[in-house]
Amino acid sequence: MLKYALQRIAYMILVFFIITLMCFVLIRMLPLPALAPNDPHTEIIQIRRAAMGYDKPYLVQFGIFIKNIVTNFDWGYSEQLYIGRLVTDVFFEKLPATMIVNLYSIIWTIPVGITLGIIAALKKNTWVDYTISTLTMVIISVPSFVYAFLVQYIFSFKLGWFPYVMKSGTDYFSWDMFVSMVPAILSLGFSVVAGFCRTTRAELTEVLTSDFMLLARTKGLTKFQATVRHALRNCFVVVIPGIFGEFIGILGGSLIIEQIFSIPGVGALTLNAINARDYNLFMLSTCFYTAIGLAAGLVVDISYGFIDPRIRVGSKK
Repeated sequence: MLKYALQRIAYMILVFFIITLMCFVLIRMLPLPALAPNDPHTEIIQIRRAAMGYDKPYLVQFGIFIKNIVTNFDWGYSEQLYIGRLVTDVFFEKLPATMIVNLYSIIWTIPVGITLGIIAALKKNTWVDYTISTLTMVIISVPSFVYAFLVQYIFSFKLGWFPYVMKSGTDYFSWDMFVSMVPAILSLGFSVVAGFCRTTRAELTEVLTSDFMLLARTKGLTKFQATVRHALRNCFVVVIPGIFGEFIGILGGSLIIEQIFSIPGVGALTLNAINARDYNLFMLSTCFYTAIGLAAGLVVDISYGFIDPRIRVGSKK
């Protein structure tokens, strides 16, 4: 298991390096944004560009870029949105808002999704199963920003229960701030609920029809006891790694949802960096999202080995 984990980490680093190189070269091929001639920061930015090797070949620039990150964790300075500030300082200021909104979202979505999946599996081929399965497919098929507009229209415009956008400030754990987050939390949660519902239903339905469940019933267990002691344990072999992946994904956020609800997080920061052509800030955001995606996949893969004994036994052969 340790050998497999080390191999996966090595592959992850290699993939991250390749993606970073591709993004770096593509970004450096774009025209640099013009600098104001009378701006006091112009000379500083020009000196900084020269130090980062903007007049040198791309591979040399990439080497300087990697060296600065490895030695000083220096991702450069913002040249458009937050002129003169380190992009790492700006980025980590925005990260808490993204994490908190997504954390609130998965706190309610995972239990609800798993519960609906269990109900659908236990009520297989009934109107309950058909209703839940149909709603699940519809929700998965619709983009998340559509739910954002529906939530704003119903709960903010018609009912007036919540504000249209997130409250400004950094008091993330106050009641007023939480209320302002609710529309974004709901919008982010629909697809997660549907995903876990579909996965749980599919796995539990398969387990309930297995031979060992029939054996458990013949040994005297009731349907409830057999389901709780055996079926759910086997079903969660697939569900739990998905939960781990969701918790890793809270760092990533949602580009569109954050923009719609004015969440001052890394998603909105990334879109603003693209629009303003703040390349250093966009490069940090791109590498961050790449690392989050790779780390989530790594955690899911490795967690299978700890949750499912069959995988550990198979690895020894």
